[in-house]
Amino acid sequence: MKCHQLTETPSHQWIFFGRDPDRPNKIIDTNQYMITTANKALLMDPGGIELFAPMLASIVKLIPLEQLTHLFASHQDPDIISSLGLWDQTLPDAKLYSAWMWEGFIRHFGMDNISYEAIPDEGLTISLDQTEIKFIPAHYLHSSGNYHVYDPAAKVLMSGDVGAALEGPDAGIFVEDFEAHTQKMRFFHQRWMPSNSAKNNWIARVRQLDIEYLCPQHGRIFRGKQVQQFLDWFEQLEVGTGLSKST
Repeated sequence: MKCHQLTETPSHQWIFFGRDPDRPNKIIDTNQYMITTANKALLMDPGGIELFAPMLASIVKLIPLEQLTHLFASHQDPDIISSLGLWDQTLPDAKLYSAWMWEGFIRHFGMDNISYEAIPDEGLTISLDQTEIKFIPAHYLHSSGNYHVYDPAAKVLMSGDVGAALEGPDAGIFVEDFEAHTQKMRFFHQRWMPSNSAKNNWIARVRQLDIEYLCPQHGRIFRGKQVQQFLDWFEQLEVGTGLSKST
């Protein structure tokens, strides 16, 4: 599994994990992100159960395990959070932040020790030491209860499935050719995103943010001018195409 420092501020840093060459062939590749401060850390979308061992091994090379105090699940999918039962045994004092509506579902993955911190529909702001982190709404993209993570100081938006593309284990971390990359994103976004209204609501909200890195849960990271390129591309894309096949 690759581990890469994405960006750093005087108070904290962002770490990227992904491109696991040892994952089973029929398991999709996922990106995990972690924010570390002096005393705390937030692990976002920690991954499926099959990723627990390589994720744990990668994290303990960077920080003491007791520093990992916060987990975040953008939504309820198994590739996001089915490793929860193992993290629950490893981090009994941690907090998991996710949508209020998914608590009863996410607990099926195993959760006896970690505390569930329900995010309201309008989102939530938390502090890691002196670092302010915002959970911003991304409902229906693609889950009905869905959030992204925005870091105003580092100018990073962890965007969940928005911006996702399926890549091989040898793929680079950053988008290099935007136009070529759209061919890897198009079907996923058209089929998995159900609502043009929700899409446009999210785009309007995100255009108000200062973003240098847009970090999806699958595929490559957008940076610099590519962030606006992605928003422009996504805005003109018609989504919810599965509906036309059922009528």
